[in-house]
Amino acid sequence: MSFLIVLAALGFLMLAAYRGYSVILFAPIAALGAVLLTDPGAVAPVFSGIFMEKLVGFVKLYFPVFLLGAVFGKLIEISGFSESIVVAAIRYIGRTRANAVIVLVCALLTYGGVSLFVVVFAVYPFAAELYRQSNIPKRLMPGAIALGAFSFTMDTLPGTPQIQNIIPTTFFKTTGWAAPWLGVIGSIAMLTAGLLYLEWRRRKVMATGEGYGGSAAEAKADNQPAVARTGLPHPLLSIAPLVLVGVVNFALTKMIPHWYGDNYALTADALPGLHTAITLPIKTVIGIWAVEGALLLGIVFVLVTAFNRVRDAFAEGTKAAVGGALLAAMNTASEYGFGGVIAALPGFLAVSSALKSVPDPLINAAVSVTTLAGITGSASGGMSIALAAMSDQFIRAAEAAQIPLEVLHRVVSMASGGMDTLPHNGAVITLLAVTGLTHKQSYGEIFGITVIKTLAVFFVIAVYYLTGVV
Repeated sequence: MSFLIVLAALGFLMLAAYRGYSVILFAPIAALGAVLLTDPGAVAPVFSGIFMEKLVGFVKLYFPVFLLGAVFGKLIEISGFSESIVVAAIRYIGRTRANAVIVLVCALLTYGGVSLFVVVFAVYPFAAELYRQSNIPKRLMPGAIALGAFSFTMDTLPGTPQIQNIIPTTFFKTTGWAAPWLGVIGSIAMLTAGLLYLEWRRRKVMATGEGYGGSAAEAKADNQPAVARTGLPHPLLSIAPLVLVGVVNFALTKMIPHWYGDNYALTADALPGLHTAITLPIKTVIGIWAVEGALLLGIVFVLVTAFNRVRDAFAEGTKAAVGGALLAAMNTASEYGFGGVIAALPGFLAVSSALKSVPDPLINAAVSVTTLAGITGSASGGMSIALAAMSDQFIRAAEAAQIPLEVLHRVVSMASGGMDTLPHNGAVITLLAVTGLTHKQSYGEIFGITVIKTLAVFFVIAVYYLTGVV
């Protein structure tokens, strides 16, 4: 019975997300409903002592990353830098390689720190024009955008500033550059397989004589400027802030431990208003501080180099960015609180015991994380639930098998971006809405990329066991 309660809570949250209801509202309802069926008297204490503690803890750690990432992405968009990058990619790679162009541009923007939601809006008008001129069926486009924005640059390439690569750092005391060789190998495998799959689908569909298409919904979605604005910034200037974020992220990851040591104490000698000393373990925040510092410098760079372009739209643009960051952070934090509550229930012990039957620690972690990511429809949400509930178990199993925590970090991060892109995933719904397409028309290619992403996790695990490379 206790297991069925946990299953019902997960199923209810998944259904609510699929139907488009707010996770911020329904995650606590699902969690407390499970508590009510287990121990009615514990509902209020669990809400205050577990759910809210977990939620607030997540916001404290990660909200600045969400906020700075959203502002940086918005500035890249309104400055014209993203348009310039897209136009340059089309010019130098060629219109005949439409899939490669779209994937490359999405990958550059995502790896440079731009939110994947912003990438969809920024790239779509040019992708639509490119597909139209090449007479490639438009319904294949979401698969290419998904490969470029939702896969290897989100959670696999070492150093990516996306939140899916940052969350594990606080649990495993690692950095965003964990297991760099495995990350590179996994990214190459994912990119190669993904491009081969997209090209296979393009040739197969176009062989039937199908062209670009043009339903009413698609025409409405295409009713936006597809031609670049005149006087766009130089491509090298446009890509500079993305490169800067990556370089500064790497440099700060190396330098922060030397500046602060293992712990940093705030005392009344330095801050007279403190009543008690505060000691901060630096290892838990290296990855977060490095990304925050890199994004902050990226924002300053864009403001300095494109001030005249962003000045008029800065107020409204940053308001939209802050609103988006708040929503994204609170969605994930609410799911994190949900995971903390579920982990405390007796039914979850049955789930943990079942997962322990998978003897290999890396496969155990990958299956657990990607399953919960699929159920919640969120990479960060599913990973947050899994790590809130089972991170200690993962760490003990990895240490017992003498597996470096850097490898565990990379596997968990990649697994979060595996089955997360099921039909109820927010990014998938946004992507289809922006392109004016439906699940029936375009989800097949997105699911193909989802399968490739999921298999890539187990490929990386195999590479580690065969070669020992980290």
